[in-house]
Amino acid sequence: AASAAEQAKTLYALGVLLSGPLESFALSPAELDQVLVGVRDGVLKKSTIANPESYGPKVQELQNTRMAAVAAKQKELGKAYLAKAAAAPGVTRTPSGIVISSLKAGTGAAPKATDEVKVHYEGKLVDGTVFDSSIKRGEPATFPLNGVIPCWTEAVQTMKVGGKSRIVCPPETAYGERGSPPRIAGGSTLVFEVVLLDIAKAPAAPAAPAAAPKP
Repeated sequence: AASAAEQAKTLYALGVLLSGPLESFALSPAELDQVLVGVRDGVLKKSTIANPESYGPKVQELQNTRMAAVAAKQKELGKAYLAKAAAAPGVTRTPSGIVISSLKAGTGAAPKATDEVKVHYEGKLVDGTVFDSSIKRGEPATFPLNGVIPCWTEAVQTMKVGGKSRIVCPPETAYGERGSPPRIAGGSTLVFEVVLLDIAKAPAAPAAPAAAPKP
């Protein structure tokens, strides 16, 4: 049987897992307390609401309102960040608003959108929070360049193998208004540092079968 300490950790983990769907509501501490009262009363079958399901539309409306407010705030933060990044010397700003700075020039080939690339990367929000990192996982990532967010498809084609770039992606070139919950809120500008390790050409289409020889 699990020790009391291990069971306590498991129950705590249950609470953390249950918190996932709440992130998009951007709850204040007082609002979270109200939610926890509901959770406790629901578990103990002491709910003061006879038909909680009837509040489904109101819950959805609250979630939509909060997500829109968070996205608007993220857009403003992102605009300021992009403007500052674009003003730095030696950067490139593409027509779609992506800001690219070369941290180390590559000497190899440049990929096409139809190629697979092997990269090491770290992705951050504008506040510095790391939301994804192949470096922390200790394993490079490989993917088709036309199968990722538009910012990557466009920016990584400007790199050469062996190079390292810092790429700032406006939300419309990343995850847009919806974001990628729970790690990336809607309207988020994203910042990536990318090392292009290698290019693997996309697999060729299978050859058509040869015509059968005539008898």
